[in-house]
Amino acid sequence: MRILVAEDEITYRHMLRTLLTKWGYEIVMAGDGLEAWEALRSEDRPRLAILDWMMPGMDGVDICRAIRQGKSDPYIYLLLLTSRDQKQDVVQGFEAGADDYLIKPFDPHELRARVHAGERIVELQDRLIRAQEALREQATHDPLTGLLNRRACLDSLLAELSRGGRTGSPVCIGMVDIDHFKRVNDAHGHLIGDEVLCEVARRMQDSLRRYDVIGRLGGEEFLLVLPGCSIEEGVKLAERICHVVCSEPVKVKNWSFAVSISLGVAVANQPAPGDMEALLGSADAALYRAKEAGRNRVEFSTQLRRPSSEAE
Repeated sequence: MRILVAEDEITYRHMLRTLLTKWGYEIVMAGDGLEAWEALRSEDRPRLAILDWMMPGMDGVDICRAIRQGKSDPYIYLLLLTSRDQKQDVVQGFEAGADDYLIKPFDPHELRARVHAGERIVELQDRLIRAQEALREQATHDPLTGLLNRRACLDSLLAELSRGGRTGSPVCIGMVDIDHFKRVNDAHGHLIGDEVLCEVARRMQDSLRRYDVIGRLGGEEFLLVLPGCSIEEGVKLAERICHVVCSEPVKVKNWSFAVSISLGVAVANQPAPGDMEALLGSADAALYRAKEAGRNRVEFSTQLRRPSSEAE
């Protein structure tokens, strides 16, 4: 672990460097408060800082207060080093955002114990962040393909419709269905079918632009969200995806599957959040026409398919 030591007194600075290096820590030294503040704002900032209370430029309490007001993420553990031992001083340090304090002259064993405590807090916080990220991934992604799940994909579409309404740019979508996928599951089982599904999903995702969105709606159905695309551009992109998916067989174990997809494309030229249902209906109707026309093709719609009550 990297530790910032901010201390303007040469004797204490040398002592801290020697002890912490001996205990296996990587040390970043700062001779005054401004230098310490810059180190704690850098991209590779240390996660634990030992700050002298009184320093030129910016004292340790000011640094604690600035760090906490900035809501630093990930968390930085702050240990104040001070010769002040009055209760009101200790309270002031904690209210400024310090996690712990150590009174000069300090005992090396006590310093080591307090640094270890800080290290444990930082590690616990890192584990908490990883757990939160894992939960967020589970809540928003399809566990089989790794794509966005239905809810997250529709949320992305809603966000793009809102953004398109503000910027005046169109939003195009593609409704995708893997052709005759049920035959794969029926003939070879769902484990083989899952691998075919994942490979098709990967090919589609690799064919999109970096800011496009793809999600699995369920079964073998997918949704593409294509911001800023006109209907012509959306159809062209959909046709390219169709070609990529069927360009070569999908090989799973000793089997080889010729796979194709059908797509229905629709566009909202003047998008608004309220267009989502109509846009999805238009794309779904175009997908149905693609299936009826023989599959492995793209059909499109330029009219939003609004519910009958709204259309009336």
